[in-house]
Amino acid sequence: MVQQGGLNVITTLDYSIQRLAEDAVKNEVASLQALHVGNGAALVLNPRTGEVLAMVGSKNYFDTEGGGNVNVTLRPRQPGSSIKIVNYAYALSTSYTPSSILSDTPVTFSTGGLAPYTPKNYDGKYRGNLTLRSAFAESRNVPAVKVLASYGVSHMIDLGTKMGITTWTEPSNYGLSLTLGGGEVKLLDLARVFGTIADYGKKPPIFSIIKVTDYKGKVLEENKCLTEEPCEGPEVVDPRVAFLLTDILKDNSARTPAFGSNSALAIAGHPEVAVKTGTSNDLKDNLTLGFTQKYLVATWVGNNDSSPMSKIASGITGAAPIWHTIMASLLSNEKPDPWLVPDGVAKLSICTLTGTLACEECNSYSEWFLKEKAPTRACTKEAITKIKDEKKTQGKILEPAAKIEVVN
Repeated sequence: MVQQGGLNVITTLDYSIQRLAEDAVKNEVASLQALHVGNGAALVLNPRTGEVLAMVGSKNYFDTEGGGNVNVTLRPRQPGSSIKIVNYAYALSTSYTPSSILSDTPVTFSTGGLAPYTPKNYDGKYRGNLTLRSAFAESRNVPAVKVLASYGVSHMIDLGTKMGITTWTEPSNYGLSLTLGGGEVKLLDLARVFGTIADYGKKPPIFSIIKVTDYKGKVLEENKCLTEEPCEGPEVVDPRVAFLLTDILKDNSARTPAFGSNSALAIAGHPEVAVKTGTSNDLKDNLTLGFTQKYLVATWVGNNDSSPMSKIASGITGAAPIWHTIMASLLSNEKPDPWLVPDGVAKLSICTLTGTLACEECNSYSEWFLKEKAPTRACTKEAITKIKDEKKTQGKILEPAAKIEVVN
């Protein structure tokens, strides 16, 4: 039938976006030869409908001698810190808020008879106490691991699977490093995870075929999501939690301490763009995923044989420039599209030191909360004085890493 049926297949592919993505991947990979980067990939989706608008599996699919004849968007690779979005999605669904104070200090975890696990930050430094918003936006590793340890790896696996990950089939294989990219995922699956957040918690029904007809024009198959009524996926994340995650990932000021204020993650004139990077600890994979309400762009660079690349600084060299080129081009003629605030979310003035409601003694900032989790107590002069005194000695006294026994 395929060879002789005179079939006419209409796909979701947007040819102009496909060419844009192909050129962006090819040009950036060519510029990274000195960093031992051999390949790249990109994926563009409509996060609301699930349409695949562009898919670039390698720098040149037809370059068989140069390792191009692969589709990396469908290959399991390590996602690095981009997978933290699942960890924080669960955390914000339970007892955490964006203002929760997390501890970025040395720690060693011991689980049963396994070797102790001591997570490290990308820069090898520690920041002390900081909010969940800052920890996520700056992609601090140690706080993310501590958050995961507080509720257990199995919960992250369950939620990740509900959001679209298909490769975490053996939960016993994963430990606390899962939140740092210790479990391989397909870029297409990861894009669906981010698409779930982009569509306010609804997992998009990703598809690439609209209609198939035979030589007589008879419709053999048709996806009616685009022709009759929208096909919505199941709601797997509270829409309010999805909004909080989006708000954090579009907060350029929150990520500035780690990435700078004018990095490839910022799209001029479009403050609504949310984005997250990921780099595996062994430098085998480097990713950037970001979205608006209309477009989701996922990019990757690395090597087909999983050999490590040379040092890539904080995820903003490699995949991020590809992502920026594609997203900036897609939005060049678009007006900013602000995110709607879901019912049940409140914005309050919060103390920068305590994470509680602000008082006259403290510096404050505005933060979003699920209404049932909004703080009800304000900070006090005594509490602020105590924290300031602790900050004065922070870094002057070298203490051994805390040791925590983990029981799953």
